[in-house]
Amino acid sequence: MKLNLTKPLIVFDLETTGLDMVKDRIIQISYIKVYPDGTEVRKNQFVNPEKPIPEEVVALTGISNDDVKDAPTFKQLAATFNQEFSGCDFAGYNSNHFDVPMLAEEFLRAGIDFDFSKCRLIDAQNIFMKMERRNLAAAYKFYCGRKMEEDFEAHRADQDTEATYCVLKGELDRYAPGVQEEADRVLNNDMDELAEFSKRNDNVDFAGRIVWQELKDADGNVILDEKGEPRKHEVFNFGKYKGWDVAEILTKDPGYFTWVLGSDFTNNTKQVLTRIRLREFNKRMGK
Repeated sequence: MKLNLTKPLIVFDLETTGLDMVKDRIIQISYIKVYPDGTEVRKNQFVNPEKPIPEEVVALTGISNDDVKDAPTFKQLAATFNQEFSGCDFAGYNSNHFDVPMLAEEFLRAGIDFDFSKCRLIDAQNIFMKMERRNLAAAYKFYCGRKMEEDFEAHRADQDTEATYCVLKGELDRYAPGVQEEADRVLNNDMDELAEFSKRNDNVDFAGRIVWQELKDADGNVILDEKGEPRKHEVFNFGKYKGWDVAEILTKDPGYFTWVLGSDFTNNTKQVLTRIRLREFNKRMGK
């Protein structure tokens, strides 16, 4: 099924030195840029992480230190990626949980404030897990009718990207209107709907340090907006202020903001907190 796009979609996958958003780095990025007219442009790039690749990662991915030693660093590539990804939505497999947050961290380390909050983030794994609850290899077999190892080399970003793209199109074919009899198993070929369906949590930042929570009145009833949807506000999800309104704490205890900025939190968490602080300041100033 051809994707129904209103703007370009970046289907991507990363390989990294590990899973720590603060300490680990990207070693390979592969993506397919799909345009609304159906044009597909593929890119695959090794990245010098400026640190040794652990042996277990080499064994898993087949990417060695020799493969990346002459590759550009992410900082050298960041401006090109920023231009290439601007105005796009993103899709991947487990991407909302790992790949997008890691990419956001790398952009911030390179001094580029790429605002993923303006992008629709579509996670084929979340769609799959909600519908069938399996992994990428099972997803490929289920939606594409073949074993993944017959068509792709495992644990390589370019190969996993191709498989993910096939799975996403296969999901839309299987759950298209008119194919499924049950209404709750229908997915429309619409990026807004897919992004909403891909969500697994109410995180404001990627690490989940700040989350959305429903607003309630004095009697404990959920407050609704003009559309009849629950109104939400940002609350801290850690530490001594867990469950407290972020804007309220930034006013009552401004030193907490300074402490977070100076502590070992992800750059994205600090970025989100700074945006909330700036928003509240502008409100007080009447801007």
